[in-house]
Amino acid sequence: MTTNRAALVCRAHTLSLAVLLVLATLCGAACAEDAAKRGAQAAPPAATERDPAAKPVYETRPGSPDGIGKWYMGREIAQVMGHQGAAWLERPEREAEEQPAKLIELMNLRPTDVVADIGAGTGYFSFRIAPKIPRGKVLAVDIQPEMLDLLKKAARQRRVKNVEPVLGKVDDPNLPDSSVDAALLVDAYHEFDHPREMMEAIVRALKPGGRVVQVEYRGEDPDVPIKPLHKMTEAQAKKEMGAVGLEHVKTYEDLPRQHVMIFRKSEKPQKQ
Repeated sequence: MTTNRAALVCRAHTLSLAVLLVLATLCGAACAEDAAKRGAQAAPPAATERDPAAKPVYETRPGSPDGIGKWYMGREIAQVMGHQGAAWLERPEREAEEQPAKLIELMNLRPTDVVADIGAGTGYFSFRIAPKIPRGKVLAVDIQPEMLDLLKKAARQRRVKNVEPVLGKVDDPNLPDSSVDAALLVDAYHEFDHPREMMEAIVRALKPGGRVVQVEYRGEDPDVPIKPLHKMTEAQAKKEMGAVGLEHVKTYEDLPRQHVMIFRKSEKPQKQ
């Protein structure tokens, strides 16, 4: 009798545990399903779901030896010339090949202008512009600290006070908004790793009505002895500058090998 009662008690306990386990399993599944529903409702939609028509700004695919394998608006971006090539920027032949004095003349600078020399390198153009704007200044922007060190040394030697070095980034020149009258890009834009972001930042830095002076070796001319990716056609430049809201004003063909293309920021505030 005692043995039977013990067996019954044991079976009852076992049954109770089984019931509890079943209930726990059912509850766990229900809770998990409920949590999943809540998570699905709270999670934001994926980017492709938000804007299925959105296209990437850049493409990546195999490129040429002089490019970085990154394409923007149908153009492969060229490799950057490092600070090791600084001597080439200061070569004596550059006066005859590029006629920098004529380029600066075409910029129509005023004595009080603030000019951003984007990709200033050793300051080849910065120091030529500085005397033209005695009450203004040149913001010499470069992403390579080594280049800016060379520029600072040259500024001390020349005793030039209105050239300020600015360390930029690959996607931002680090200039204050609405602070610049003109931005000069001499043989630099085609090497920008992030051209869209960089130009958007430059446009923000321009004052209303401010200008971009883009100088590039003529891509239309096969006789210009420069590697193809380090040249640009006028049509390509217009397309890329237009993408950030700049208006083409004029293209000068006064230099031996380069386009001098003038683009302007609207004087009216941009609509948000």
